[in-house]
Amino acid sequence: MTDEAERRALQRVVAVAGIVPVAGGLYGVLFGQAGIGGGAFDVSTDSHFRYLSGLLLGIGLLFWSTIPGIETKTSLFRFLTMIVVLGGLARLLGLWLTGVPSLVMLAALGMELVVTPLLCLWQIRVANRAGAAVL
Repeated sequence: MTDEAERRALQRVVAVAGIVPVAGGLYGVLFGQAGIGGGAFDVSTDSHFRYLSGLLLGIGLLFWSTIPGIETKTSLFRFLTMIVVLGGLARLLGLWLTGVPSLVMLAALGMELVVTPLLCLWQIRVANRAGAAVL
């Protein structure tokens, strides 16, 4: 695969993967705690859920912002990856403390602790091959 083909492949994968936080965040902002069903409704919990959903939406939009010139966005990509991994580690702690969540939450955990770090490593590879890596 040529450097340009690899760069374009990474751009496409980030575009598709970014749908997850953008759609999930937007859904949470619009529907709040009630959007995931389950237990008793609490206004403060709903407020916090919508706030965190807004952060998720922002993270997805920022990942999308790296697509043009992705080979030059190493610092931002690493920063966003760190945020996502920290959130995934918090989710993993919750799994250990309270039990196994739904399949959707387990899929999110996989995105947070596996897919996003792999995309970050791929972005670094593309940046290095382009001679544009930023430490």
